[in-house]
Amino acid sequence: MPAGPILWVHGVKYDAENPGFAALGSVDGMKWLSETYFRIAGWTFVGGVPADEPKLVAIGYPHTSNWDFFVYLAIAGHFGLKTRFLMHEGLFVGPLGWLLRRWGGIAVQGGSKAVVSTMVSTFNQADALVLAVAPEGTRAGGSAWKSGFWRIADGADVPVLMGFVDGAKKQLGFGPCLRVNGDAKSWMDKARAFYGDKQGLKSQNRGPIELAR
Repeated sequence: MPAGPILWVHGVKYDAENPGFAALGSVDGMKWLSETYFRIAGWTFVGGVPADEPKLVAIGYPHTSNWDFFVYLAIAGHFGLKTRFLMHEGLFVGPLGWLLRRWGGIAVQGGSKAVVSTMVSTFNQADALVLAVAPEGTRAGGSAWKSGFWRIADGADVPVLMGFVDGAKKQLGFGPCLRVNGDAKSWMDKARAFYGDKQGLKSQNRGPIELAR
């Protein structure tokens, strides 16, 4: 799994006609294998994706292990989400660029403000889109949440869906889906209430539920 902040974009339903969604059989296969593994291992999928919210920012917390990649593939497979992801345009070269695009990659450039602006515009032009973000940006313990996810959601006026993995209870899935409405502090209070007992796969790497200053 690539290091650093990772953003994934999901279309709410499978649609082979969507740009970047075609010929992703290998990705769909990985989702199926990941979901099957967790089911066999005794994990339970909980929650769901709101049917009346075709555009969402979905966050994944806690991000504590490289295995989280397969956790969120399993969640995407279970809930029928078609995965795309956002990465720096410099990676979209040669065979790697071909593979990234084939898997649904979207190339971006510039700093965080430019990415936020780009994604807000993308949401405004889309009929159905879910952007999933690991707000910590790293699996190392102690990392505060980056602000990009809520700035995108607030700018595009879409809700934030709380995705999680809890190794202690062997559960993974989604929880509340709430709009920021210009009040990040209030939204973060609700996030702390929901995520307070979610341990991730490696609880020792669990970061604080707070925005970076």
